[in-house]
Amino acid sequence: MAEGAGPASGPVGVPFRAMGRESRAPGAGKEPCPQGRAGAAVGGLLLLALSGPREPKRRPAASGAAESDGGAKRARAAPEAGPQRVPLGRLALDYVVPCMGLYGICVKDAFLGEALAGRVLAEVAGLDRSGKFRDGQLVSPRAVPPRSIRGDQVAWVEGREPGCRAIGALVGRLDELMRRCAGRLGGYDITGRTKAMVACYPGSGSGYVRHVDNPHGDGRCVTCIYYLNRQWDSQVHGGILQIYPEGRPVVANIEPIFDRLLLFWSDRRNPHEVKPSYATRYAITVWYFDGKERAEAKGKHQMASAPLDDLPPATQANGPT
Repeated sequence: MAEGAGPASGPVGVPFRAMGRESRAPGAGKEPCPQGRAGAAVGGLLLLALSGPREPKRRPAASGAAESDGGAKRARAAPEAGPQRVPLGRLALDYVVPCMGLYGICVKDAFLGEALAGRVLAEVAGLDRSGKFRDGQLVSPRAVPPRSIRGDQVAWVEGREPGCRAIGALVGRLDELMRRCAGRLGGYDITGRTKAMVACYPGSGSGYVRHVDNPHGDGRCVTCIYYLNRQWDSQVHGGILQIYPEGRPVVANIEPIFDRLLLFWSDRRNPHEVKPSYATRYAITVWYFDGKERAEAKGKHQMASAPLDDLPPATQANGPT
């Protein structure tokens, strides 16, 4: 479910060496966070729910609204002040790596902090006001209209464009987090990523049906989604991302609250969907590539006489945000 292919200068094709200064993860060789600690961390933020959320009350809501008292079975919204940010090396080794290893899903609130997160939101809202968003499309032709499958509008951003520097800072921080996790995320060799897909669900019940980001081995291994919605109340505004971890009788209900980062494996282990949204809902997604799988996917397309850049993830990639 990705939009049609494009040139190499499109939304993807950023080599990992170009993601800023190379660095070695501090604390390499140290024992990572114990499983019990990781479980407690995930239990406090992710809360894999045995039951889905209640249907939202469908009444008009202000754009970008957010925080809910949540439910006992939902990833709870953090206070606006949020927890203090921790060094990326510690976050990577003590939290992200253990969570991904145990659950395949990781949630981190207050990822950027109020000031930078606010600037990112302002830039995304500016893209929206200036008409930069386009309807999300599908790679494969289908008998049903694309808008009945995905209701988002998207813009692809490098982060160096005028008015997008804060988005670039977010992507840079994600790149650094991935470097700090190097060699510890499922055995993947992360060598590149997509551009940032900035997405807007305009409300009116728009969502994205259940699917898998990378069902056919296109190279994407880790999905990173950053949310930008203040005062989001999922009981009123809907818009929860539901993940159905493979082989588990549970559902992860992720509220798209301001300054929240979500990571999960991009393959068939994590089918997911965006429930209908009844307020404007912003998110930014970046997909990271495993070098070997990405090269093999490109090779298969070359053997089929397809242009190298005609791979679906080389432009608008699969997946809701």
